[in-house]
Amino acid sequence: MNFLEFLQPMPVVGILRDIPQGAEEACVNASAKCGLKAIEVTMNTAAATEIIAKLKSIAKPLGIKVGAGTVRHGSDVEKAISAGAEFIVTPNTRHEVIRLSNTAGIPIIPGALTPTEVQKAYDLGATAIKIFPVNCVGGPEYIKALRGPFRDIPLMACGGVNAENAASYLKASANLLSFGGSIFNAELMKAGDWTTIEAKMQKLLDAVKAAIA
Repeated sequence: MNFLEFLQPMPVVGILRDIPQGAEEACVNASAKCGLKAIEVTMNTAAATEIIAKLKSIAKPLGIKVGAGTVRHGSDVEKAISAGAEFIVTPNTRHEVIRLSNTAGIPIIPGALTPTEVQKAYDLGATAIKIFPVNCVGGPEYIKALRGPFRDIPLMACGGVNAENAASYLKASANLLSFGGSIFNAELMKAGDWTTIEAKMQKLLDAVKAAIA
């Protein structure tokens, strides 16, 4: 089963930026309870590699994959893979990052925005393309517009995805969705308020479940 097939029952990736060390178990427990199947830790989070390794050890028995996000350089790829990252996500398209991920056999979802960037990223070997920041360029309507010529390219909507618009993104033929600070809020994580985080995440994932049922 490849990465996209794995995510098909719940096509959502959660983005952890600035999660504090020590919160890994609470994060995985909340994610598992809600049904989230993939989490990325951004490489500009303090102690990112240590957090990735710890999250993976806790998440693997629960069937959750842990990856690295905000991977901008080849050195980031190497650090992420050494930490055990199971997939790579980037904010942009960079040949070196895609090449290293492909060589390691790691799914890679690079960021792109324009039609030219989408095609280039896919030609370089991307698993899927992260359309970022999609909320700034039309939201679901932009995904729908891209889907016309790019029917064969898996697209992930990133930027402003929430419980209210998740169904619209899926209806527009987004293959994947991602969320970050709107749910995995840095201040809430720092305060240890996983009850609020879990409630927000459940609302979004319930909307996704209803849309794909």
